[in-house]
Amino acid sequence: MSNQSHLEKLNAEMLACTKCALRKGCTQVVPGAGSEDAKILFIGEAPGQKEDATGVPFVGAAGKFLDEMLGIISLKREEVYIANVCKCRPPSNRDPLPEEIATCWPWLLEQIKIIKPKLIVTLGRHSMERFLPGFKISEIHGKAMRREIEGVGRQVFYTLYHPAAALYNGSMRETLIKDFKRIPKIIKKIGQEEKN
Repeated sequence: MSNQSHLEKLNAEMLACTKCALRKGCTQVVPGAGSEDAKILFIGEAPGQKEDATGVPFVGAAGKFLDEMLGIISLKREEVYIANVCKCRPPSNRDPLPEEIATCWPWLLEQIKIIKPKLIVTLGRHSMERFLPGFKISEIHGKAMRREIEGVGRQVFYTLYHPAAALYNGSMRETLIKDFKRIPKIIKKIGQEEKN
């Protein structure tokens, strides 16, 4: 079975999920989008209003900025994979609750197992805390860290501020772009380490 077939099957299962209260209040589940063979997996927090309407992650203003940053490092959305720790939109775009993130965790874990990315880029605090608990985003943004994930093995993580944070803060925008520009170097380094 190909990665694409695995992901399609997983997405169909996600779309039928009713494991938490969020499903009752949202339009649809937003599994993720992009290449099933992506080297980079971007993980945000939860779908917003536009994502809930379209079923595609990061299509609002923050998504446009993410696309812009991908362009800066010569990547297209179709070449990466974009998902969220929470697959359904929380009411009024509030932060996802820990139990909601925990309920969605098996879905995200399966996505990681299928895609097998070289690099997981966390977008925002909630995504970072799922993989790198105990850290502050202000201390570790722009730094690559290797961690063990149960069921997956060792994985390289790279923490970024959420693109939405940059929409209202010019200096945050500059920080995000600067951190984003380091991604190709990190991918290259991972590739070199794999050869050795």
